[in-house]
Amino acid sequence: MSQPAETANAKTEWMDTRCKIVDAAKAAESLPPGALVVSGHFDPLLAAHAAQLRKLSETAPGLAVIVTEPAAPILSARARAELVAALACVDIVLLDAPGVPQAELSLEAGHAALNEAFVERVQKNQS
Repeated sequence: MSQPAETANAKTEWMDTRCKIVDAAKAAESLPPGALVVSGHFDPLLAAHAAQLRKLSETAPGLAVIVTEPAAPILSARARAELVAALACVDIVLLDAPGVPQAELSLEAGHAALNEAFVERVQKNQS
C-alpha cells in the first residue's frame, strides 16, 4: 500500500529523545527556574500517565521526571526512562539515584491505582 503524496514527500525530523535522560548535574544546569520536578514508577507507562504529565507540564516552565523503582518492576528503569523521555511534554528525565533532586510531587501512589486498574482490565480481556 502506498503512502499519500504529502506523507511520502514530507521531510520528517527525528530527535533521539534518549538525550533527555540526564544525571543530576546536567539537570541542575538545564532546568529553567520554576521547573516542576515529579517522580513516578511508570511501570508500565500508561496513557493516563502521559495525560497527567502533559497537564503538569502546562503549570510550569519546565518538567523534570524522576523515574523511581517499584517493588517488582516489569520494565528496567532505563526502558521506563526512555519511554517517559519520548513524551514531548517532558523536558528532562532522571533515574533515581543519590544526588538527584527531591521531587516536588510524587506520583507513585496514584500510579499504583492506575496500574492495578490496567492489570484488571487486561486480565478481564484475556478471560
